[in-house]
Amino acid sequence: MKTRASRSLKATVEGIKQANKAVLKFATKTELAVELEVSRATVQNFFAGKPVARENFHKICEKLGLSWQEIAELPEQYLLSESKANISCQNFSSSISRNIQQNIQTVIQQKCGSFRVLDMSQPRTLQEVYTNLNILENISNRSWLEIEQLHQNLNLIDDNKIVSSNSKLQHFSALQAVKQYSKLILLGKPGSGKTTLLKHIAIESVSENLPILKIPIFITLKNFAESRYKLSLFTYIKQELASYGINKLFATQILNQGQALILLDGLDEVCQKDIYCVLQQISGISTKYHTNQFILTCRIGSTEYNLEHFTEVELADFNQHQISSFVQKWFAGTAAGKGKHFLLKLQQNSRLQELATNPLLLMLLCLVFAEAGHFPTNRIKLYQEALDILLKKWDAKRYVERDEVYKQLSVSRKHELLSYIARNTFEKGEYFFKQQDLERYIAEYIYNFPDVCACGQSLSFKPEAILKAIEAQHGLLVERAKGIYSFSHLTFQEYFTAKNIVCNAEAQGDKALTQLANYITDKRWQEIFILCVGMLPQADYLLLLAKKYIDCLLADDIQLQQFLRWLGAKSYDTSSSCSFLNLRAFYFDLELSRTCEITEGKLELSKACNPEFTRYINSELSLDLALDRVLTIDYILKQTTQPALVYHRVLDRAIVRASLIAPELRQVLQALKQHTINYCQSNDSFIKWWIAAGQDEITLLRNAVIQQRDFAYDWHFNPHQQNLLKQYYDSTILLLNCLNSNCVSIEVRQRIANSILLPSAKLSQVAV
Repeated sequence: MKTRASRSLKATVEGIKQANKAVLKFATKTELAVELEVSRATVQNFFAGKPVARENFHKICEKLGLSWQEIAELPEQYLLSESKANISCQNFSSSISRNIQQNIQTVIQQKCGSFRVLDMSQPRTLQEVYTNLNILENISNRSWLEIEQLHQNLNLIDDNKIVSSNSKLQHFSALQAVKQYSKLILLGKPGSGKTTLLKHIAIESVSENLPILKIPIFITLKNFAESRYKLSLFTYIKQELASYGINKLFATQILNQGQALILLDGLDEVCQKDIYCVLQQISGISTKYHTNQFILTCRIGSTEYNLEHFTEVELADFNQHQISSFVQKWFAGTAAGKGKHFLLKLQQNSRLQELATNPLLLMLLCLVFAEAGHFPTNRIKLYQEALDILLKKWDAKRYVERDEVYKQLSVSRKHELLSYIARNTFEKGEYFFKQQDLERYIAEYIYNFPDVCACGQSLSFKPEAILKAIEAQHGLLVERAKGIYSFSHLTFQEYFTAKNIVCNAEAQGDKALTQLANYITDKRWQEIFILCVGMLPQADYLLLLAKKYIDCLLADDIQLQQFLRWLGAKSYDTSSSCSFLNLRAFYFDLELSRTCEITEGKLELSKACNPEFTRYINSELSLDLALDRVLTIDYILKQTTQPALVYHRVLDRAIVRASLIAPELRQVLQALKQHTINYCQSNDSFIKWWIAAGQDEITLLRNAVIQQRDFAYDWHFNPHQQNLLKQYYDSTILLLNCLNSNCVSIEVRQRIANSILLPSAKLSQVAV
C-alpha cells in the first residue's frame, strides 16, 4: 500500500475548492482532459478527491496554475522530510545559503561565461558580445510551401540574387520562447548560436541583478553520453548539483519541487550508438520531474527523436540590426572606429552580408577584419576558410566526432560532390531544388567516380542519408520546405559552381571557359566569373575570351561604333594627366548616365579603371562633370523635396567651374539662373515653371555644351542599342575589376587595358 500511495496523490478538500475555481477558464472538465491528453476518468477522480497518478496530478495542477504541494494531501513522512531539508516552494530563494548561491554563480561563470572559437588567440566574455536571437514562427523544413512561394519569401537583389533565406518570415524573440515554454527544443543550423543562447540563459539566471528562481544545470549531452560510468541522467544532474555544494537530499528536493532549469546542449553531438539511450533518459526525467524547466538544443534535421511534451522552435538567421549590434559589441572601446568601418564595408558587399547572417561566420568576418583592417580583395580564401569551418574545423575544435554515413568521402571529395550539385542547379537557374533531384545528383556523382563508387557500395549507397548528413553536419544544404532544398547561402552555390568549372576546364578543353566567357553579360553569372578568375592558376585565356565577346557586342552596329569613335577622339582632345582609357571611361560614364539614366553620376567605369580617379580630375574634367549634372538635373529634382534650392546649387557649381576656362558657358549658365528668379518664392511655383520651361532650358545649355565642350550629343539610341550599351558598360567594369587579379599576367593585363572602349577599326591595330 505504501508503494502504491507513493506513486499517487489526491487533493485535499481545500485543494479541490481551489481547483474548482481554477477550472472555470475551461469550457468543461472534459476539455481540460483533452488538452492534457489524459482520460476523463483521471480528471474526474482528481476533482472527486480520489488518488491520481503522481505524474497526472502534477500535470493537472500545472495546467490549472496551482501549486501541487498546496493542493495535495501529503503523507506525514513526506512533510517531515521536507521540514528536515529546510526548503519550501514559497520561500525557495531564501532557503539557499549565500555560500551555495556564490558556488552556483562561480560554476556557471566558469562553464558558460567565456568563449574561444575559430582562431581567437584568447577567450572573450560571452556577455560582452552576446546579441539577442530570434526564432521563426514555424520550423522551415516542415512547411508545405512550393518553390514559387519560397521565392516570394526572399529578399532579392541584382536579378534574383538571394540575400537572406528567412528575412521576410515572422520572427519572435528567442528569450520570449524560453519564458513561454517549460519544455523547449531549440533547433538551428550549424553556427546559428544555439549553445551561446543556452549559456546566456544560464548566466542570466544567476545574475546578481536577478534573484535565483530556478537553479541552472548546464549539461553537454556529448559529455553525459560519454561519461565514464554511464550514469543515469538523474544521477548526472545530482552530480552537477553537488558541484554547487548541494547534497543528494537537497538535490532530490530541488527536482521534486520543480526548482531546476535543466539546460541540455547538443543532442546532435551524441554518437548514434548512444542517442536512443540519451533520448530515453531525457524523456524519463522530463516526465518524472516535469515541473522543472527543460531546454534542449539540436541541429535542425540531425536526428529523429520523439519528445512529445517538448515544444520545438527554430533559431532565425541574424537580421541587419543584429549584425550591426554584434559588430559594435565585438569592436567596442578603442576598436569602435574599426567596427564602423567594418559595417560600412559590409554594406558595400552583398555576398559578405549574406554570410554575416550566420553568427559563426560573422565571427569569422570580424576576426579577419580585426587582423587586416579590411576584407580580402580576393574573397576566395575567405570562402574557403568558411567552408573549412563548416566541413571540419568547427567540430574538430570541439572534439566532436559524428557518425558520418559518408565518412569514406574525404573533404576534397565532399567539395567535388557539392560542386557537382551547385553547377547542375545553377546552370538551370535553380536556387531551390527538389529532394529527388538532389538525390539523383548524389547518385550520379558516386557512380561517375570508381573510387567513390566503392565507398557508396560499402555504405549500401543511400543518397537520402548522404543528403541528410550534409544538411545536419555541415549546414551547407538546407531543407527550406518539405522536400525542397537550397544551399544555405547563395554565395556557397556560386563558389562551388565556379570550382566545378575550374576543375573541369582542363578536361573539357576550351569549352568550359568559352561558355563562361559568353555569360559575362549575364549579371547572374558575374560573381561566378570573378571567382573563376581568382581560382584559375592563370586567367589570361579566360579574360581574352571575355574581351573578345565584349567587343563583339557593339561590332555590328554602325551608330554604336560611331559613338566609340567619338569617345576616342574626345579623350584624345582632352587635356589631362589621366590615361586615355580613363578619359574614355569618364566620358562613357557621362553619356550613359544622360542617355540611359542608369549610373546616376557615380562614375563607376572611371573608378574601375582607377579607384582614385576623382583625385586627379583637373579643371577641364571638373567643368564637364558639373555641366553633366545640370544636363541630368531633371532626374535629381524628382528625388528632392527642395527642387529650387538644389537647382541653384547645381548651377552655381557649374558657373564657378566655367569661370576658370569657359567664360561663354558661364554666361549661358548665369542666364539660366536668372530665368528662375521670379519662380523661386516656393517649390510649387518652381516646379510649375520647370514643367513648362525646363526642357527648353536644358536644350539651350546642351547646344552650348556641344559647341564649346564637344559632348552631350543626343545620340537617339533606340531601346535595343541602350540595352547593348548597358551590357557593354557592365561587362567592361567586370573585366577591369578582374584585371587586378594576381592570376593575370602583366603582359595580358596591359594588352587588354590598351584595347578597352575602342571601336572595331582601332582594335585591329592593337594585338589582343
